[in-house]
Amino acid sequence: MGSFTRNAQIFSTGSGGLAVANQIYNRFKRAGKSLNPGDIAVLDAAEYHYYQPGWTLVGAGLRPKSDFRQPLASLFPSYISHIPENAATFSPTTSSVTTSSGSKIEYESLVVAAGIKINWDTISGLSQALADPRSGVSSIYSYDTCDKVWRDINDLQSGNAIFTQPAGVIKCAGAPQKIMWMAWDHFRKAGRGYDTKVDFITGMPSMFSVKKYSDALNALRIERGIGADFQHNLVSINAGNRRATFKKPDGTTVDREYTILHVTPPMGPLDFIKASPIADTTGWVEVDTSTLRHVKFGNVFSLGDCSSLPTSKTAAAITSQAPVLTENLFSLMTVGSLSNARYDGYTSCPLLTGYGELMLAEFKYGLEPKESFARYLGDQTARRRLFYHFKKDLFPWAYWNRMIKGTWFGPSGPFRPQFD
Repeated sequence: MGSFTRNAQIFSTGSGGLAVANQIYNRFKRAGKSLNPGDIAVLDAAEYHYYQPGWTLVGAGLRPKSDFRQPLASLFPSYISHIPENAATFSPTTSSVTTSSGSKIEYESLVVAAGIKINWDTISGLSQALADPRSGVSSIYSYDTCDKVWRDINDLQSGNAIFTQPAGVIKCAGAPQKIMWMAWDHFRKAGRGYDTKVDFITGMPSMFSVKKYSDALNALRIERGIGADFQHNLVSINAGNRRATFKKPDGTTVDREYTILHVTPPMGPLDFIKASPIADTTGWVEVDTSTLRHVKFGNVFSLGDCSSLPTSKTAAAITSQAPVLTENLFSLMTVGSLSNARYDGYTSCPLLTGYGELMLAEFKYGLEPKESFARYLGDQTARRRLFYHFKKDLFPWAYWNRMIKGTWFGPSGPFRPQFD
């Protein structure tokens, strides 16, 4: 076991960790208070970093998955120290983290951006089906399987294509239907639309959490002849017989035959966070919804998927969370109190609805739309080619070249928000 100290912050990484680490460094530099090498440390043992929103593009046959993976170590500038270990336990009362190797790392401030756990094994038969190239079962929620999604869609000549979504919190709650819309459009363009039945079977009570977009998506579903079952959760897969079993709210089950099955597995908080003193009763890092500061431990902050923030868990949300967290952390470390920077819950879901079209859902706390382009382009339930190219071309470029380098700020793009 080792022990060492950092002078300023430890960042558990991910999209949020990389963005905030760079934004913090830039914020201190802009104020003429440049940090020393090693003052900012990122703790992560992963070999690769992924742009996960790109996996939908892979599943739709638009991009190779190699476009969305880079070696993690290559993403750190010289002023950020990378510690290739994972956090194991938190001790906020002593301001320290213990790593998986037993090393103890002390911090002045801690930002937790560790992501979310995908519970593949909670669906019986899923892991085995994903590993079988002939099963017809795939998922865009894994780098290893997102290209299998496109193979299954492209190879399907006729039959039943089922797309699932579980009840509860998942990352990018629109993604399960994005890939469904792309598959439907591919079948139509390939002349297989009349021979292929597409169904969306979801544990949620509606197509989307925000009523405005949900109503538009449901109308589109009906127009396109896509079937739907709501409040149906996938519980098991029999890949040999190509049957999927779903549980209804009354506890009864129903079996459905499929030719191909796209699965979105249940998700939840990471075990090491759930068992820690920084977690709320459900396992998320418990932070104030506006300041992103921990409600009990004043030098702990969190953002992104692992936080308790009651908004969608998307990269777009992180782009708006990061500058607020950065400003509050900078103010706390320099003047001893928080700034007036506040997060309003903004997030975005670029809902691919076909090749060359996309519905750009943007909203904030209270599931209230907060649309960036409505003033110029009109209602954002309208599906537009411009938005499609945002998702396909602009956002991946902005992620690798701006966001994780701390210079992309969501709706304001490359312009850092100004806080009075």
